[in-house]
Amino acid sequence: MKEQIMHWAIDPSHTSLDFAVRHLAISTVRGRFKKVRGTVEATQDGALKAIEATVDASSIDTGEPKRDAHLRSGDFLDAEKSPTLTFRSTAITPKGTNGYIVNGTLTIRDQSRPVSLQVEVTKPMKDPWGSFRVGATATGTLNRKDWGLNWNQVLELGALMVGEEVRFSLDVEAVTQVAIAA
Repeated sequence: MKEQIMHWAIDPSHTSLDFAVRHLAISTVRGRFKKVRGTVEATQDGALKAIEATVDASSIDTGEPKRDAHLRSGDFLDAEKSPTLTFRSTAITPKGTNGYIVNGTLTIRDQSRPVSLQVEVTKPMKDPWGSFRVGATATGTLNRKDWGLNWNQVLELGALMVGEEVRFSLDVEAVTQVAIAA
């Protein structure tokens, strides 16, 4: 018997993509992308099969308008020429009861590179409006220079103004109208 694949839509109003980068080698700047959308495919018993997500590059928000404008510029995301960041899974490996290692391709500024995410998934549930929802948290790190995000300044004692490692956390809520077998 062929396994049934369920299609889930990422709910943008209940999803957040947060990131953290070292600043001046002494503190951490945190921010988020406010617009994330995408799809998730899973078997009826909840096993992940595929993930695709699109992030609006211009939705970056660190709470500092001048810094946000710089991050949207050609020095970093170049949001005008490359308006989206995209992720597509290439392999999903179960890890523990509700966990997965999700390998995929992240495209930023038309450069695609592999990334690996640690993903923890909740059990699906029926919401008060008759739809089914599932939640997930994904975490990972990347080196921004791998995508050509090279802008930086070397400070007097050799530290970098902006760290190269970016830590990120994605909290997702996805919804489907398809009934789930009990």
